Amino acid sequence: MTAAEQISVPEPVLREDRLNFTPTARSVIFARRRTARLVREWGYPGLAGDAALLVSELATNALLHGAIRGRLFRVHLTLSATTFRIAVSDPRGERLPGRREASGDECYGRGLLIVARLADRWGVEPRTVGKTVFAELALRQGPDMPMGPREGLRADPSRTGTEVTATPR
Repeated sequence: MTAAEQISVPEPVLREDRLNFTPTARSVIFARRRTARLVREWGYPGLAGDAALLVSELATNALLHGAIRGRLFRVHLTLSATTFRIAVSDPRGERLPGRREASGDECYGRGLLIVARLADRWGVEPRTVGKTVFAELALRQGPDMPMGPREGLRADPSRTGTEVTATPR
């Protein structure tokens, strides 16, 4: 077997949280606050704002575009040695997300642009029923190592909303 043929082994999960939510706006708020709290408890307070914003955007998309009456959406958080992963699953597999340019007066349409800017990696995984949209944040390997390609946007962890401020990294 050549190196190219070797199967990559996933990193062991150090911490994990998985919770199902009813498809309501209050659930998005709860998921955002829960994520910020868990990220701080897991030892990464500097990522709490970015993680909360990513959960908020992905959960809002699940609510707006993936909800089916009587079905829940799931937020699954995993922490490995090098990555914090946020995965939001919903029951509508036929409605895949896509980035688009929103005009200046539109209220919607910027969520995945924010996700793409904040996350080091994001994507969609099909499920037997529905889909999972995920975003990953790379963890620092040392005190002087950059967090990843996220530049110019940073969520303010002191806020509970989805405000974003422009700051250099």
